[in-house]
Amino acid sequence: MNLKTLFALWGGLFIVCAGLGFIPEPTGPVRVILTAASLAFFVPPALILHRAVKGRDMAVLKLVRNLSALSLGLTLVLLVLNFLCALRSETLGDLLYWILVIVSSPMVCSGYWVLSLFLWACLLMVSLSALKKVKK
Repeated sequence: MNLKTLFALWGGLFIVCAGLGFIPEPTGPVRVILTAASLAFFVPPALILHRAVKGRDMAVLKLVRNLSALSLGLTLVLLVLNFLCALRSETLGDLLYWILVIVSSPMVCSGYWVLSLFLWACLLMVSLSALKKVKK
């Protein structure tokens, strides 16, 4: 698979996870499917990183680094805002949660938030490490 296909697959899985993240309180086999989709979301970027490291492609490494940092940063901001708005209107809380579902789609989709955050952090750390090696 070429990089264009991997990026398209990654984007498609993002959309799928965002849509699945709106399923309220999944249980049983549905929960397993959502977790599998969430884990599958991280396969294309891992392959992208592998190719970028192998090919010493700084542009792709920077893109994955920036996307990972952006996702982690926006997730942090939205989680803090959700907690700060807990005593505000229910509509505001729902709106912030919906934005969180879209921004952090694999996190909400799986239901195991720490798993997704860990995998985003792995992508970030691998891309940062690879960028240091490529610059030398």
